[in-house]
Amino acid sequence: MTDRWALAPAEDGGVEIAPLGPGGLFAGPVRRAADPAEAVRGLPDVPRWVWRSTAETYPRLLATGVRVERCYDVEDAETLLLGHEGRSGEPRSAAAALARLHGGPVPPDPPQRSAEPGSQSPLFEPQSVHLPLTDLVEVYADQQRRHDATAHPDRMRLLTAAESAGMLVAAEMNRSGLPWSADVHRRVLHELLGDRYAGGGEPRRLAELADEVSAAFGRRVRPDLPADVVKAFAQDGIKLKSTRRWEIETVDHPAVKPLIEYKKLYRIWVAHGWSWLQDWVREGRFRPEFQAGGTVTGRWVTNGGGALQIPKVIRRAVVADPGWRLVVADADQMEPRVLAAISRDPGLMEVAGRESDLYQSVSERAFSGDRAQAKLAVLGAVYGQTSGDGLKNLAALRRRFPRAVAYVDDAARAGEEGRLVRTWLGRTCPPAVRTGDDASEEAGIPLAEDESEDRQWVPGYASSNARARGRFARNFVVQGSAADWTLLLLAALRQACADMAAELVFFQHDEVIVHCPEDEAETVVTAIREASDLAGRLTFGETPVRFPFTTAVVECYADAK
Repeated sequence: MTDRWALAPAEDGGVEIAPLGPGGLFAGPVRRAADPAEAVRGLPDVPRWVWRSTAETYPRLLATGVRVERCYDVEDAETLLLGHEGRSGEPRSAAAALARLHGGPVPPDPPQRSAEPGSQSPLFEPQSVHLPLTDLVEVYADQQRRHDATAHPDRMRLLTAAESAGMLVAAEMNRSGLPWSADVHRRVLHELLGDRYAGGGEPRRLAELADEVSAAFGRRVRPDLPADVVKAFAQDGIKLKSTRRWEIETVDHPAVKPLIEYKKLYRIWVAHGWSWLQDWVREGRFRPEFQAGGTVTGRWVTNGGGALQIPKVIRRAVVADPGWRLVVADADQMEPRVLAAISRDPGLMEVAGRESDLYQSVSERAFSGDRAQAKLAVLGAVYGQTSGDGLKNLAALRRRFPRAVAYVDDAARAGEEGRLVRTWLGRTCPPAVRTGDDASEEAGIPLAEDESEDRQWVPGYASSNARARGRFARNFVVQGSAADWTLLLLAALRQACADMAAELVFFQHDEVIVHCPEDEAETVVTAIREASDLAGRLTFGETPVRFPFTTAVVECYADAK
């Protein structure tokens, strides 16, 4: 029996399917079905489906109650392969891949669809270029050859499989949604913001704070307008470059306290206020559109809804169904553990394999027991803080863990020189990347609450940006490898939960939430631990490095931390 079948839409509105054999070639006749659900139900034991786009195909299957065990996403694989070949940014669609294969004009990718509140992705979007099954299989077979041509074919195949599994998880999470209490959300908003005024204006508490800011300056100032605030401070003899919280906090002025509180509450009102609640929460569920591999590093994003930036106070609205629980799991000190695994530094691997706190163990080896200094040194090595105290800390770290520091140093040097940099499994960072706060956020460096202003793209590849590219590449090899590992974690956890009522409902970087009946909670906790161990072995091979999780079984997300 063949281990995979290809599926593609037919021009008459149905679908075509066919078994595939070695090399990705046809292993039997093409069959037709009225819709994907009919095709998949007719072949219940197919280990893996090959299709153009999981985001387009799988939601329709889920809507009819069909769950797919595994898939191969051709367009996602094309993205990974183009990156590995140093061709990031070229059109990634299956139609573009076919055109390149035949030496014809390459069509541009269709524009990304904007998510609409409460909507589910259609199966085949109007702007998608129709690709017959024979053409799809031709592209797939060529991709198999291109996998073989990579530096580490087995790793690259594993990465492609992991990314495709992540696409399945994302589609299932989009359908299940995150449990959300609209009543609790409204109470929280009333506590924070006060009464709402007719006409959609600022709620009472924001209006009061705006008045306090104006009173502190002795003239009318709009605290929601950064230029107005900077001008007001300048008129009082205080020069500011921005209205970011860390900069404002250094100022001695009576407007500072109400301004900071205003900015905090204004962000909640705009990003998660009453309008957001009305738009994004339906029937007790928040359904953002999760997109696996949405960034250069492989980290996920959401297309609407802001699911990856839920303020702590708003998490009070994330409440399990009656009789159910939320199992909230955070990976412990993921970055240094990943660095240990990819660098193969004996000392750091030994530390990362202990039951004790990793940063404390590092501090005992290199920083006289000062955990805070050890943490700063490790994260500084990953994120590129190599000036001032960071340089001194890095030197101490290099003496104790030379291979680990050399690994990220080599990546930084490659980035500065414009060479390709890859994760352990083969995800590739293009030579031109964003700098400044955008690079920090992309790489996983947390930003201050209001450090989202004044970002810009780096247009090209000038030498003045070499240091920034190096800093990004240094971080990419760690954060990208961590993203590879988490995909395999999710795939293993999804498989473990397949025979339970438990459902994956949330994921971001190093945190996962499973919604399950109360009597399944401990089984889920065990499944997370076992999935983590399995993902570590699959991703990095047999190493002493452990990837533990801190888990909490709660009724409310806010109670997990």
